[in-house]
Amino acid sequence: MVPFSFAGETFVASPEGALHWPAQKALLAADLHLEKASWFARLGQFLPPYDSVATLTALAAVVEATGVEKLYCLGDSFHDRFGCERLPDQARSLLLEMTTKLDWTWILGNHDPGFADHCGGKLVEEIEVAGITLRHEADRSDPRPEMSGHFHPKYRVNIRGRHVSRRCFVASSTKLILPAFGSLTGELDASHPEIVKQVGPAASALVPLQDRILRFPLAA
Repeated sequence: MVPFSFAGETFVASPEGALHWPAQKALLAADLHLEKASWFARLGQFLPPYDSVATLTALAAVVEATGVEKLYCLGDSFHDRFGCERLPDQARSLLLEMTTKLDWTWILGNHDPGFADHCGGKLVEEIEVAGITLRHEADRSDPRPEMSGHFHPKYRVNIRGRHVSRRCFVASSTKLILPAFGSLTGELDASHPEIVKQVGPAASALVPLQDRILRFPLAA
């Protein structure tokens, strides 16, 4: 995990897409989309039903590695508002273990505008922490420093004729969009006009590797 600065604070990004905030002893993750596979199964489209266990196992590993005391989920934590009811036993146990031991905050997204059972933690529309607003979708009209999710950004590059894509953060001076942490999520190119419109000019894609962060300017 590699440190970088945003809004006067130091953060540490993981290749999986989580963000450690050491000063707050907090971890941020966006767009877990838990129980996406079971939602599709109800519509007759069958996907491997292991997405929630995979996502929560990966999240628990980052929590353990960082030793955080707080966790902020930046919306679309479940693929729909009843997703928590459908969690298999192993996934539910993983989640409840974390929501019990951590100060856990669910920020509501467009997929989960209110849980039938929110599996512990507290629900908020948005929250301000140390002068930074945490919400699900970026608000370009808000001049305050802001962190959000929603767009699932990735950065694509050609290396020796081979297409490579990685989850990335998208950052400007006042906006930071986190990638989707979920194991079963689609992704949107970081240079997509909808993303660039929200973060404003002079934005960059930040691609965290194990030992460094690659920064790629995005065209306005």
